[in-house]
Amino acid sequence: MKPVTFVGDALDVLRGFPAQARSEAGYQIRRVQDGLDPDDWKPMPTVGLGVREIRVRDETGAFRVIYLATLPDSVYVLHAFQKKTQQTAQRELDLATRRLRQITRGTNNDR
Repeated sequence: MKPVTFVGDALDVLRGFPAQARSEAGYQIRRVQDGLDPDDWKPMPTVGLGVREIRVRDETGAFRVIYLATLPDSVYVLHAFQKKTQQTAQRELDLATRRLRQITRGTNNDR
């Protein structure tokens, strides 16, 4: 099983999800650690090659976890957020892209 590395404030944001969404997101991340696909995901090529988005929905709304699992050392959770509109906000994509660049440069401190 690959370890999980949370980039920036992704873990803090994930911990702020409502209980049901947090539990589901955790379960889906565990599937990724085990080399499986999440139950509901989509590729995020605008963020970077191999980046995917876990989609979680509960009665309070839609939540997303953007991650990269193609590197051999870890599953990198780049960003977590509650989705407010049909289309993902550009600022969310930009933040995930910046955090992906940090991984490739070897830093992990962008919030």
